[in-house]
Amino acid sequence: MAGSGAGAGLLGRRHECQALDDLLAGLRTGRSGVVVLRGEAGIGKTELLRYLRDRATGCRTLKVDGVQSEMELSYAGLHQLCAPLLAGLDGLPGPQRDALGTAFGLRAGAAPDRFLVGLATLSLLADTGGDQPLVCLVDDAQWLDRASALTLEFVARRLLAESVVLVFAVREPSGSEALGSLPALPVTGLTDADSRTLLDSVVTGPLDQRVRDRIIAESRGNPLALLELPHGLSSADLAGGFGRPDAWPLSSRIEQGFLHRVQSLPAETQRLLFTAAAEPVGDVTLLRRAAERLRIDVDAAASHADAAELITLGTRVRFRHPLVRSAVYRAASPNDRREVHRALADATDARLDPDRRAWHLAAATSGADEAVAAELERSAGRAQARGGIAAAAAFLQRAAALTRDPARRTQRAVAAARAKLQAGAFEPAATLLATAEAGPLDELGRARIDVLRAEIAFTQNRGSEAPALLLAAAERFGRLDATLSRETYLNAVAAAIFAGRLARGPGLREVGRAARGAPPPPQPRVPDLLLDAVAVRLTDGYAASAPMMERVLAAFCDEALPYQEALRWNWLASVLAADLWDDERWHLVATRHVTITREAGALSALPDALDSLAHMHLIAGEPAAAAALIEEVGTVCAATGSTPARVGPLGLAVWRGREREARALIDAIMSEAVPRGQGAAVTVAHWYHAVLCNGLGRHADALAAAREAAAHRQEFASPQWGLVELVEAAARSGSPGPAADALEQLSETTRASGTDWALGVEARSRALLSEGDAAERFYREAIERLDRTRVRVELARAQLLYGEWLRRENRRVDARAPLGVAYEMFSRTGAEAFAERARKELQATGARVRSHAVTTHTALTSQEAQIARLAGAGLTNPEIGAQLFLSPHTVEWHLRKVFSKLGISSRRELRALRLEGEATSA
Repeated sequence: MAGSGAGAGLLGRRHECQALDDLLAGLRTGRSGVVVLRGEAGIGKTELLRYLRDRATGCRTLKVDGVQSEMELSYAGLHQLCAPLLAGLDGLPGPQRDALGTAFGLRAGAAPDRFLVGLATLSLLADTGGDQPLVCLVDDAQWLDRASALTLEFVARRLLAESVVLVFAVREPSGSEALGSLPALPVTGLTDADSRTLLDSVVTGPLDQRVRDRIIAESRGNPLALLELPHGLSSADLAGGFGRPDAWPLSSRIEQGFLHRVQSLPAETQRLLFTAAAEPVGDVTLLRRAAERLRIDVDAAASHADAAELITLGTRVRFRHPLVRSAVYRAASPNDRREVHRALADATDARLDPDRRAWHLAAATSGADEAVAAELERSAGRAQARGGIAAAAAFLQRAAALTRDPARRTQRAVAAARAKLQAGAFEPAATLLATAEAGPLDELGRARIDVLRAEIAFTQNRGSEAPALLLAAAERFGRLDATLSRETYLNAVAAAIFAGRLARGPGLREVGRAARGAPPPPQPRVPDLLLDAVAVRLTDGYAASAPMMERVLAAFCDEALPYQEALRWNWLASVLAADLWDDERWHLVATRHVTITREAGALSALPDALDSLAHMHLIAGEPAAAAALIEEVGTVCAATGSTPARVGPLGLAVWRGREREARALIDAIMSEAVPRGQGAAVTVAHWYHAVLCNGLGRHADALAAAREAAAHRQEFASPQWGLVELVEAAARSGSPGPAADALEQLSETTRASGTDWALGVEARSRALLSEGDAAERFYREAIERLDRTRVRVELARAQLLYGEWLRRENRRVDARAPLGVAYEMFSRTGAEAFAERARKELQATGARVRSHAVTTHTALTSQEAQIARLAGAGLTNPEIGAQLFLSPHTVEWHLRKVFSKLGISSRRELRALRLEGEATSA
C-alpha cells in the first residue's frame, strides 16, 4: 500500500497514522496512551500495527496475537505478552508477584484474584516503561481469552504517566464487550480513488472498467478484499465481467477465496495447513513433531508455491491473515480435525503443557471417553488454582459432555455450573444446572443445585428470588450436614436483608423463623452466633436480640477471629453495629473489613465494605474521607466491570445539601432497585430523602419520606433512623401525634441498645416534644451524650435544634452559643443545607455571622485529595498505587500536581496540612 506524506507507505491512512504518531510522541515525553483499532476483517488494522512498530524506534516493542482456539485457556494471551518481561517479576510487591506467578503457572499457590493479577501486570509494564518507552501491540484482540482481555482492559484504564502505549486491534463485529471502555479508532474503507490505486497494483492484465467498478463497489474500500477478490476471477471475468455476483458478506467472501486456494493445494500440503491451524501457539517444533506422527514431510509440503502465499514457517508459524487460519480449519473434514488434534496431543509434552494436551485430546474425541474427561477435570483444577475460572468452566463443561456415567456426568455439570457462575457466565451456568437435574441426584446434590440457582439470582441483581431457593437448600442440608445447613440459612438471611420490603417470597420474618429451626452446630463458631442473633432479631424483636447482637459484635471485634470468617461476614456485622447504634464497633468492624478485603484482593466484596465505612465517615462529619472511599468504590467497580452502588454518592449529596443531584440519585436508585426487588436500597433512599428535606427545612416533605423509611421496622438500621427524622419533621410541621408515636417506637430500640448514640438521639427527639425545663434538660442530655460519640453530625444537629428552641423561647443571647457551634461544625464539613439553616437562625439572634472561605484544598480533584491523604498518612507510592489500582509512576505524577497546587514541596508539609478526614490505609 503505497502513499506519501504523513503515514507514508500506508495508502489512504493519513488520519489513522497521525493518531498513532501522536501516541508515540506522547510516549517519548513520558505520557502513556491507549487506543483500540476497530474494523472489519481485512480493513488494515494489522498493517497499522506494523506501521506503529516500525515507527517506534528507540522503544521496546511487545506483540501478541489473539487466537480463537486459545480463548478457553486463561491468561494465555497475557502470558505471551509478558513473557519477555518476567525477569522483573521478583521486583514486584509480594502479593502482586505471587498473583501473576500463580496465574502463569510459574509457582504454586491459592487462586489469585484477577485484579491483583491486573495490578501486577500494570506494575510490570510500568517498570519496563520506566527504563525504556514500551509499545504493546495486541492483534485480533477479540480472540484473547477472557482473563487476558479483562486484565489488559484493567491495565489500559489505569495508564497515565508510565511511558507505555497499548494498542489493540479488534475485528468488528466482535460479539464481545471486551475492551469496550477504551478509546476507539475506527478503521474504515479506503476511498474509491485509493481503492483504484490499490487494485491496479495487483491486476497486471486487462481489466474491464465495469469489472473494476464492481470490485471496488463490492470491496467497500477493504484493502484485503481488493488484493484477494481478483484471485477468484478468471482472465475472462476480469476482461469482460462475465462472473456471477456474490451476495455473501465481505469477510465470508474473502475467507471463501482463501478456502478455494487451500482446496487447490496438494493433499499433503493441506494436511500440514490443517495441523498448523489447529495448533494455536505457532510452535514450529511442535508442528514438526505432530507432522511426523501424521507422516507429513514438512519441508516438501511447505515448499509448494501457493502455500508460501498463505503460511510462513520461520521461528514461528505465521498465517498471512487470521482469515487464512479460519479458512484452513473450515476446509478440514471432522475426521481430519480429529486426526490432527490427536497428533498434536501426542506431540505435546504432558509434563510441560498438560492443559493444552488435554484440550487437543478433547477435540480429537467424538464420543464419551472417561480417560479424556478425567484429564480435562485435572486441567480444570490447575486452571482454577491459577485463577482461570473461565478456563476451568470450559474444561469442566467439556468433561461433562464426554462423561458416560450419568452420576459422574451430573457431578461434573454441577462443578462446571459453579465455575461458570464464578466467571460471570450466568446463562451457561443455568443451562448446565438443567443438564445436572436431568441426571441422578441425591438430596445433597439437589441442595447444591438449589444453592447455585440462588447464587445466580442473587449475584445477577441481588434481588428477591434468592431467599426462597436458599431456604429450600438449607432445609435439605439440614438432614445431611448441619454446618452447610447453617451456612446456607445465614446466606438466606443475607439475601432477605437485601430484599427487605420488596421480598417476592418469604420475607424477613419468615426467613428468621426458618433460621430458628436450623440444626444445632457441631462446634459453635462466630457465624453460628451471628445466625442465632439475627434469627432472634427477626422473630422475637429488637429488645430480645440486643444482648445477643452485642456478643456477636464483641466477637467480630476480637483480633483472634478467623480471617476467612471475618472476610465473609464482616459486612453483616457492620449492619448489626449500625442497627445497634454502636458507632465505635461499626467503625472498627467496617475499617477491618476494608483492610482485609484489600489484603485478600477480594474486589467483589470491597465495594460493600467501602460503602459501609464511607457511611460511617459521613455521620462522623468527615465527608472528604467518605468522598475518597466513594471514589474508590467507583474505581473498583470500573475495574471489575460492575455497576457502582449509588447509595454512597446519594449520602454525600444529601450531606452537602445538593438537592438537584440528590433527587436525581434517588430517582435512579428507585428505578433500578424496585424492579430488582432490592428493598433495603429503597429504604435507605427514603431515609436520605427525609434527611435532605429536614436539612432544607421542608418538614412536610421530610415527614412523608420518613414515614416511608420507617414503614418496615423489621429491616435493619434505616427504619430506626427514619423514626428520628419522622419525629423532627412531624414536630416541626405541627403534627404532634405522629411525632409521639414515632418517639415511642424509637425508644423501644434506643433503650435496648443503651449506647450514647442511641440515648442521645432519643433525648434530642424527646426534647422536640417537650416544653420548658424538660425540653432544655433533654437537649443538654442529647448534647452531652452525642459529644462522647463519633457521630458528629448528630451532635451538630442537636446543637442546632437546641439553639432554635432557645431562640423561640426568646432567649436569643443564650441561643447564639449552640447555633454558633452548629454553624461552625456544619460549615467546616461542607453540610451546606444545615449550615444555611444554622446561619439564618444565628442571624435572627442578632449575631454577626462570619462567612467561611473555601480552603485551597478544594483545588484538588477527588483523586488528588485521596492520594494526598494517603501520602500524608505515610503510605509509599507503591502502597498507594496498590490501594487505588494505579502504578507508582501515576501516583508520583498526581503528587507533583498536589504539591504544586498546595504550594508545598514535601510529604512532611503534606502531613502538616492535616487534610480533613482519615486516610484509610490497608
